[in-house]
Amino acid sequence: MARFDAQNTEMATIGGEARAEIFCEMGLMYATGRGCEVDMVAAHKWLNIAAIKGSERAAELRAELTQTMRKTDLAVALRAAREWMTMH
Repeated sequence: MARFDAQNTEMATIGGEARAEIFCEMGLMYATGRGCEVDMVAAHKWLNIAAIKGSERAAELRAELTQTMRKTDLAVALRAAREWMTMH
């Protein structure tokens, strides 16, 4: 799955809205287990990044997901998103 993430994050440097939608799709992929194991921490991370990049859809999905997550998992997801944003 790391290869999928790397390919998409490289493509996501292309441009504004397209970037946010790629990140949103990655969040949905992890939330639903489409082609990977379900991982709510990773789902929240990518939805958070998509929301920061301007995706309203991702912001809504992130808010819904946040309500179902444990605080410790939420903290891990927020830290992962912050680290990713710092590096990219």
